[in-house]
Amino acid sequence: MARLPPTRKYRKRKPGRDKILPPVGKGELRILQVRSGIGRPATERRTLEAIGLKHHQDVVVKKDHPSLRGMLHQVRHLIEVTPAKARE
Repeated sequence: MARLPPTRKYRKRKPGRDKILPPVGKGELRILQVRSGIGRPATERRTLEAIGLKHHQDVVVKKDHPSLRGMLHQVRHLIEVTPAKARE
């Protein structure tokens, strides 16, 4: 008897790498949450909350500093980071 095709639960994810953070600078970073924290470990959910992200598709602008970089690295698979444009 033939095996059933794999269900979504067991399919492998597409190969790829996490996007690289912008280079370290004195400016500000625009942080967009692209994936939900639901079903994630409590540490990741608390990190999203500490960054200031409340829900999916939320955007915050924060000053770039080493402690923020550490938090971004911890949840890099849930967010997108781009340099913030200067306000005119």
